[in-house]
Amino acid sequence: MTLTSTTPDLKAPRPRGGIVQGVNDSLVMAKRNLIRMSRIPEMIIFGVIQPVMFVVLFSYVFGGSIAVGGNTSPAAYREFLMAGIFAQTVTFATAGAGAGIADDMHKGLIDRFRSLPMARGAVLTGRTLADLVQTTLTLVVLAIVALLVGWRTHTNIGEVLAGFALLLLLGYAFSWIGALIGLSVRTPEAATSGGLIWLFPLTFISNAFVPSDNMPTFLRHIAEWNPFSATVQAARQLFGNLPDGYPVPDAWPMQHPVIASIIWSVLIIVVFRTLAVRKYRSATA
Repeated sequence: MTLTSTTPDLKAPRPRGGIVQGVNDSLVMAKRNLIRMSRIPEMIIFGVIQPVMFVVLFSYVFGGSIAVGGNTSPAAYREFLMAGIFAQTVTFATAGAGAGIADDMHKGLIDRFRSLPMARGAVLTGRTLADLVQTTLTLVVLAIVALLVGWRTHTNIGEVLAGFALLLLLGYAFSWIGALIGLSVRTPEAATSGGLIWLFPLTFISNAFVPSDNMPTFLRHIAEWNPFSATVQAARQLFGNLPDGYPVPDAWPMQHPVIASIIWSVLIIVVFRTLAVRKYRSATA
């Protein structure tokens, strides 16, 4: 009797294309970061508390002191304010993105990730996508709080969702700035400071909290061409929160805020993603 041994025909898996591999690797890294965030719930809790404090303080402390379109009622200012608070919240996620990446570098994980056969940029894309999910959850909680203090929208649901989509697009764009900062510093503490220090002038020299027409001329021009202001103005327009008599500046971004917001956000993503991925290739802990 002759025994014939048969070897199963093991076919190598078909290699994935560059785009498919990049998407899959990015989703794996995003899942890894989301699991990590879920195990540190205080990160999410503290991330929600700060914008809620801004809503309450600005609504009740400054509510009757700032005129919007000649209207000094707290309700008018509250509706004017909320788009600015939403935008500030999504952009402040920049510090979290930078600190997370800096922490991975400090622990040597970035070097380990770079030694694995994964798409270039997947580590950074996964981190920014995870931050986008966390920012979305924060924005939902913040919107509920805003409704409780009297904020209302005056447009249809499609326009309201479009307004939130523009806010999240801006937050995602700024998270790439945070990624570049996180790769450029040595410690998570430095990344947190570096991710916030430039955001304060960016958000306050804007139309987020007060109308820009009351600013000195040179600051007014900066505010009107600020990408942050474009998204705030677009959100107000889509939410129906522009008060009667509110003077819309003549600057192009303020006249076409939705288009300007998209252009600014896409431009920031393209520029800072390119710089961050390039930095990632050569970064050392």
